[in-house]
Amino acid sequence: MTVLPDDGFSLAAEFPDATHEQWQRLVEGVLRKAGKDAQGTAAEEALSTALDDGITARPLYTAGGGADGSGLPGFAPFTRGGRPEGGVVSGWDVRQRHDRPDPAAANEAVLTDLENGVTSLWLTVGASGLPVDALGAALDGVLLDLAPVVLDAGADFEAAAEALLRLYEERGVAPAAVLGNLGADPLGLAARTGRYGGLDGRMAAAAALAVRCDASHPGLRAVTVDALPYHEAGATTAQELGCSLATGVAWLRELTGAGLGVDAACRQLEFRYAATADQFLTIAKLRAARRLWSRVAEVCGAADGAGAQRQHAVTSSVMMTRRDPWVNMLRTTVASLAAGAGGADSVTVLPFDHALGLPDAFARRIARNTSTILLEESHMGRVIDPAGGSWYVERLTDELAQAAWVWFQEIERAGGQAAALRGGLVGERIGTAWESRSRRLATRREPVTGVSEYPLLAEAPVQRDAAPARPSGGLPVVRRDEAFEALRARSDAHLAATGARPKVFLAALGPASVHTARATFAANLFQAGGIEPVHDPVSVDAASAAEAFAASGAQVACLCSGDAVYAEQAGPVAEALKSAGARLVFLAGRPGEQRETYEKAGVDEFVVAGGDAVAVLTSVLDRIGVA
Repeated sequence: MTVLPDDGFSLAAEFPDATHEQWQRLVEGVLRKAGKDAQGTAAEEALSTALDDGITARPLYTAGGGADGSGLPGFAPFTRGGRPEGGVVSGWDVRQRHDRPDPAAANEAVLTDLENGVTSLWLTVGASGLPVDALGAALDGVLLDLAPVVLDAGADFEAAAEALLRLYEERGVAPAAVLGNLGADPLGLAARTGRYGGLDGRMAAAAALAVRCDASHPGLRAVTVDALPYHEAGATTAQELGCSLATGVAWLRELTGAGLGVDAACRQLEFRYAATADQFLTIAKLRAARRLWSRVAEVCGAADGAGAQRQHAVTSSVMMTRRDPWVNMLRTTVASLAAGAGGADSVTVLPFDHALGLPDAFARRIARNTSTILLEESHMGRVIDPAGGSWYVERLTDELAQAAWVWFQEIERAGGQAAALRGGLVGERIGTAWESRSRRLATRREPVTGVSEYPLLAEAPVQRDAAPARPSGGLPVVRRDEAFEALRARSDAHLAATGARPKVFLAALGPASVHTARATFAANLFQAGGIEPVHDPVSVDAASAAEAFAASGAQVACLCSGDAVYAEQAGPVAEALKSAGARLVFLAGRPGEQRETYEKAGVDEFVVAGGDAVAVLTSVLDRIGVA
């Protein structure tokens, strides 16, 4: 046995360091085998992925990628966390959202959550949730000196704040023991509703609450800087960050104008961001947000520690699907992990059935247990800034911060967040970003599991009680599944009216070893639009295709096989299908030089990976008369 000396000897000492150029040459060799001739930097670019906001994810990151300015946890610029200890002592605050308007049902849900791991409450109050005068009933039995309460009351924030403050007084909670947030958010409400009349008065009223909290309730914040309206309208990550910065600056102006110092004004703000299943982007977003806000606070003259941003991360509603909602559990698990790793102070995991209405007890249990498992079993809070030092995350943090700062400056030049909203700048830019993302969703370059990929037509829909209507009329509320959901809804209506879904006959040619890949691709594609594939018999030819198609009950057919078999059989089979009454005949794959031949035989369209699935499926439903 060899005994290694204890003088710092490394097992890799005898091996020379690999260079970037050596790695590139290896990449060139792999690309050549794939039929691509690219050398040097071009080889590396071939493996890069374009992200939103002009950012590119590269296949390799090395030292010097942006980590130098990260600082230390708990110190400016707070990239690595707002507290030196991070979440090591108690983990992150597990904050559950409650929307139920019935006070008895809300109280039962609240107590169950608090008894099973939730550490703070996020209550929707007013027109979109619990009546203001029922706040006391909903919080009956809650130890208000131990469980922080965060309000989301929309236009009713003043009345809700007064009711909560009165409740603290009635129950004998010392002002110094009160924790939470009164949730005043007039700018976020204006973004959601498009109503700007009286905005100045609402901002002044919120500022008055902040002054009152600063004077008498040191642990209570009054204002939420909510970036969710922008995320939910389809904003990119940098756009969400830039809008939050501009909103935060608007509040600093308002609060200091009301008499608070800059440090006190910063203490009155809590920032709310979306956490998505893109874990690295979420981690980098939260790190960049703290860095950016630290810079804003520094420029405004805040003391060194005052620029530590208080963050509340909420799993994204944009990523939640209505079909196959069980997959949402996976999405929210990754998102909450990213939120914790990114240093969020509070994390809300939306229940997997959030997109369907009011969550049931099982969904709320899974939501709260997600954080519990991450904290108590995976020990996610035991490491401070676990992504810190990763060359990729540090570079991504830096690039996001720079892109967000450019957008923030543009908003400021337009007169600030309120003016940019009123003038349409924010809505226009976010709309353009969502159009671009919608094209990726339609072509399935951004796949949605259970919706655009691997849909289950036979699965019974999950039913939930309707949730109260949320404020609307301003920025839109989008979802990744919306285009495919519209197609599936047409299929559901057809099923209800006729007893059967629209069908497509998969005319598989040759043996299964040849046609299975494209038959699977075609079945997956058509089911994404609610069109049921019929693959019976397993294989057909020119002699059997017409009879099999007639027996399928379909009006549309799709040829599925390999290119060599297509060259021999696609033409005759397409002719047979058209003679049997097929309104549309598709061919799965690229036709190459045979396009004209196939089209003359009766092939109408070609479906390929990366094609516009939404356009194809919409055309099919239109052509066969599915309303």
